[in-house]
Amino acid sequence: MNSAYIFTPPEQPSAAVRGTDRRYAVSRIFCVGRNYAAHAREMGGDPSREPPFYFTKPASALVASGATVPYPPGTRDYHYEMELAIAMGAPVFRVSPEVARAAIWGFAPGLDMTRRDLQAEAKKAGRPWDVAKGFEQSAVLGELVRAAECGPMDAGAITLSVNGVQKQRGDLADMIWNVAEIVANLSQFYHLKPGDLIYTGTPDGVGPVGPGDRLEGEIAGLGALTLTIGPAE
Repeated sequence: MNSAYIFTPPEQPSAAVRGTDRRYAVSRIFCVGRNYAAHAREMGGDPSREPPFYFTKPASALVASGATVPYPPGTRDYHYEMELAIAMGAPVFRVSPEVARAAIWGFAPGLDMTRRDLQAEAKKAGRPWDVAKGFEQSAVLGELVRAAECGPMDAGAITLSVNGVQKQRGDLADMIWNVAEIVANLSQFYHLKPGDLIYTGTPDGVGPVGPGDRLEGEIAGLGALTLTIGPAE
């Protein structure tokens, strides 16, 4: 069969949307570092002086809630970070928070899975975090909910439990930068478009998980996500 490609292109990464069989195509995943004061202090930062900063994950790192993922290679300290994820619905570039908020299409619960020991080594050496953050199946996402249905998501409980024991509990109101401010700030550096996801940071209480552990996170107004850790490959 004739093809314009040498190899078959990979499947388009996409996310489930509540109330419809249609899916949200994902092109990029941005993540905000240390956006809750208690977590910033937990990780050795100073939230009183730090502007927002970002790292990325490839769209191919996306994995749906309910999945079982293998314990990743190269780490002995595999951590969860429960987060609110923003889904963009309109293009924006260098906009105000008011304009940014109107461009948000929806929200979902998310997990930023992290090889913490590799992140610590990268920090110490002044190197990028890619190996610690951007590995396969490191961006877990629950169902997207349209902003028109769930509201602005500037407040509400965010929790995560491991094997039924609560490990993280915070409130979206505790974010240093709220969702509109994050989108506005990121738009100073990127032409944001529909298909872009933005993970907005995690409360304190991050910690390790291992094979056999079951994670359950929840954000008020959005519902829950789950993830099971399988054995190492």
